[in-house]
Amino acid sequence: MANRIRLRAALPGVLASATLLAQAAFAQVTNTPPPPATPKTPSIVLVLADDLGWGDLGCYGQKKIRTPNLDRLAAEGMRFTQFYAGAATGTASRCALLTGRHTGRATLRSNAAGALGAGDITIAEVLRGASYRTGAFGRWALGAEGTTGEPTRKGFEEWAGFIDTRNTLDYFPPLLWRNTAQVALSRNQLGQQGDYAPDVFTTAATNYIRIYQPARHNQMTPFFLYFATPLPHANPALALKTGNGMQVPSDAPYSAEPWAKAERDKAAMITRLDADVGKLLATLKHHRLDTSTLVVFTSDNGPHSEGGTDAKFFNSAGGLRGGKGSLHEGGIRVPFIARWTGTIKPGSVCAEPWAAWDLLATACDVIGTKPPAEADGISFLPALLGKAQTNRHDHFYWEQHEGAQAQAVRAGPWKAIRPAPDGPVELYQLVDDLAEKDDVAAKHPEVVARLERLMKQSHTDDARWPLGVK
Repeated sequence: MANRIRLRAALPGVLASATLLAQAAFAQVTNTPPPPATPKTPSIVLVLADDLGWGDLGCYGQKKIRTPNLDRLAAEGMRFTQFYAGAATGTASRCALLTGRHTGRATLRSNAAGALGAGDITIAEVLRGASYRTGAFGRWALGAEGTTGEPTRKGFEEWAGFIDTRNTLDYFPPLLWRNTAQVALSRNQLGQQGDYAPDVFTTAATNYIRIYQPARHNQMTPFFLYFATPLPHANPALALKTGNGMQVPSDAPYSAEPWAKAERDKAAMITRLDADVGKLLATLKHHRLDTSTLVVFTSDNGPHSEGGTDAKFFNSAGGLRGGKGSLHEGGIRVPFIARWTGTIKPGSVCAEPWAAWDLLATACDVIGTKPPAEADGISFLPALLGKAQTNRHDHFYWEQHEGAQAQAVRAGPWKAIRPAPDGPVELYQLVDDLAEKDDVAAKHPEVVARLERLMKQSHTDDARWPLGVK
C-alpha cells in the first residue's frame, strides 16, 4: 500500500485542509496580478457534479434551491437543454465522459469494481500530449491505486481526492489520496468532523489555478482542471445509521424552512456546490483568465432519492420521468453549461442533443487535434461558437448494468427503452411526450424494429457486461 502521510507534510502541494490554508485563502489575495500570457488554446475547467438533477439549478427551473453562481455561469455562456450523461450511474458515466466512449463500448459500464485499461485514452492524456498541465480533484471511481486506471496513470499530473469507494461517501473522511500516497486529515480522526471534503477539494482546485496559471510562470502553457465534486451525493452508511445521509456542516441558508431535515441538507449541499463553483470562477477572474478559459459544468447522472430524500420534493428531475439509475430522461438528461468569455455568446441556448462522450471530441477540436480513433463522440464546438453544426449523431445509446440490465437508444425524436433483457421495448416520442408517459410501441412497430437494430449494433460483447439479449 502507498505510504500514509499526515496532512501537514503535504502542504507544499495543492491539497491542504481549509483550516491550514486560511492564511492563503482567496479572500486574502489583494494584489491584482499582471496580465497573463495568452496561450494559443484555452485552459479548460471541467466541473462534474454528483447526482445533480436536470431541475436542481435555477437556470433550469428550480424554485427553492439557490444557485446564483451557476445561474450566472449560464447567463454568461451557453446552456444546453438536451444534454445527456454517459450513463445513469456514476462510474459508467465518468468513464464515458473522460474516454469519449458510450456504454455499449466502454471499459466500465457499471459501478462494479474495475479500472480503466492501459489502452483507454482520457481527455487528460490527450491534453497532456498537447503540453497542457493537468490536475484532478474530488471523486475518481475509475481505478484504485496500483491499477491501470489510477488518475496519475490516466494523464493527471496532480490528483487529490477519493480514489474508489473506500471513504468516498464520508464527507469527513480520515484519509484522502494525494497523487500516489494517502493523506491523513488530522481534524477528522477518531470520528471528528473538522474538514469537510468538498471544502478541501475546492481549496485544492483554486490553489491549482493559482499555481499553474500561465502568468505565474510567464509561459504559454494552458491547464486542464477536472473538478469532480461529490456534492450532492448521499452518504448511505450515515443514512442507515441516522435516516439522513445528506452530510453537510450546516443546513444554512435553509435552516428556517419547514422541510424535512434531509431535504434542507440536500438543498444546502447544492448551494455549497454552487458556492464552490463561484470560488473557481472568482479565482479565474482574479487572475484575468476569463477570456482564455473554457469552463464546462455538468452532472454524472440524474437526481437520487437516497439518504432520506425524495427527488420529487424539489422537482429535481425537472418534470422528467425517472432519476438516478433509470434510462428514462430523468436518469440521463443532465445540466450542461459552457462559458468561454469573449468566444461563446452570453445567454445563448443550445437545443440540440449531445452527450458526455462528445466532450473529448470537442476538447480535441478546441486544441486543434484529432480525437482517438476509438472514441465515439462528435465535436460540438461549432454549436458553442454559434456556427452551423453540420456533424450530428444519428443516434445515442446507453446500457445499464446496475440491477436489471437495460438498454436505451434515442434517434431523432424517438426514444426506445428495453427495461430488461429480452423484455418488451418501450417507445416514446420526446417532442410530444418529454415526460415519457405514453408508450407508443404498439402504434409504431417499424420504429421499434429500427431502434432495436440500433441497440444490437451499438452493443459490443464483453464478458464482464453481458446483456442476455438474443
